[in-house]
Amino acid sequence: MSGIAAIVSCLDGYDPDALRVDTAREAVRACLSPLTDTEVVKVRDALGRVLAQEIVPGIDVPSHDNSAMDGYAVRFSDLQENHPLREIGTALAGKPFAGKLGAGECVRVMTGAVMPAGADTVVIQEVVKRTADRISVPPGQKKAQNVRYAGEDLKIGVPVLAPGKFLRPAEIGLIASLGIGEVRVKRRLRVAFFSTGDELASIGSKLKEGEVYDSNRYTLHGMLARLGVEIIDLGVVRDDPAALEAAFRKASQYDAVVTTGGVSVGEADFVKQLMAKLGEVLFWKIAMRPGRPMAFGKIRNSYLFGLPGNPVAVMVTFYQFVRDALLHLSGRTDDYALPLLKAVSSENLRKVPGRTEFQRGVLFHEGGEWKVRTTGQQGSGVLRSMSEANCFIVLEHERGKVEAGELVPVQIFESLV
Repeated sequence: MSGIAAIVSCLDGYDPDALRVDTAREAVRACLSPLTDTEVVKVRDALGRVLAQEIVPGIDVPSHDNSAMDGYAVRFSDLQENHPLREIGTALAGKPFAGKLGAGECVRVMTGAVMPAGADTVVIQEVVKRTADRISVPPGQKKAQNVRYAGEDLKIGVPVLAPGKFLRPAEIGLIASLGIGEVRVKRRLRVAFFSTGDELASIGSKLKEGEVYDSNRYTLHGMLARLGVEIIDLGVVRDDPAALEAAFRKASQYDAVVTTGGVSVGEADFVKQLMAKLGEVLFWKIAMRPGRPMAFGKIRNSYLFGLPGNPVAVMVTFYQFVRDALLHLSGRTDDYALPLLKAVSSENLRKVPGRTEFQRGVLFHEGGEWKVRTTGQQGSGVLRSMSEANCFIVLEHERGKVEAGELVPVQIFESLV
């Protein structure tokens, strides 16, 4: 035994005919090798990319002590005398006060203005009483209040971003604050996908008897687009060995390929033979609902994810296995796992121990707490259940039926689907 079969066979609890969800995730992860190719892009174009270099500040941010508020820069020692202070000038952001504070003096400052020499505290303008060029400051002020110090945000020589970081707007702004105009990132992961089946019709054509429109390619395209990968749509491939072999050979030039259909019992015989011919692919029966059949492996240098054909099963298996795998392949090292939150089930839920179920749910706030209910019919072909839902209700492997009022884990769809 060699290759991926040898890797996954060593995992505790590995059983391809009854594979737990958590073991399947571990098996996939154990076989993946993240991208190493990089490129340099403009900072503005780095949004949504994966950082491939360490970011080390060459300057302090902020570069000088400055005021955090509009008000008056003072010497804290003068406030102890409780005498009016004389205003001797103004400091604006980008236009510092040129002099130095002496005893009993103050300077009007705006937010971001360099702290005048001799000042150590800023009193906000709202509490100050002003008469001509004199101000009175109420008691209760604290030394160094409302002052931002040089290097308080970022310090010269102290690394702030590590390779593998996903670049969001905050990271883009942080890099720009250091005056860096270009940054090295991982190249985009290239992912091909196609649907299989003689029953699939393309949008725009008239349905023949027994045909259905191919929705899976559209949901797959949407899910992949959310991950920021380069997408290659190879269309619909008929249940013909020659056509499938050509599609797999073409797809194998990319980093990963995602297919739908052709992995269930009874329809996978020639597919298995074909995949064995082109690479190494494992067929699993995962202890989950929906989405029991799944294939995973490699064809040449491309990772293959063979998903079921039913629309909901496609989405569930994508989010539970493919999403994390593709993000790992992209080189991300930050925590991108989908969090499990707790909500109160507002209804009884049917569940059989021995499998993980991903029921489509509606999370809502009522009576001061978060509750969840199902969308109703939970069949793996009912795509409407995904459209109406805003979360997965994740019922654990060992769990049985759920009574109304019990806490259940949920995965929120927002920013996911």
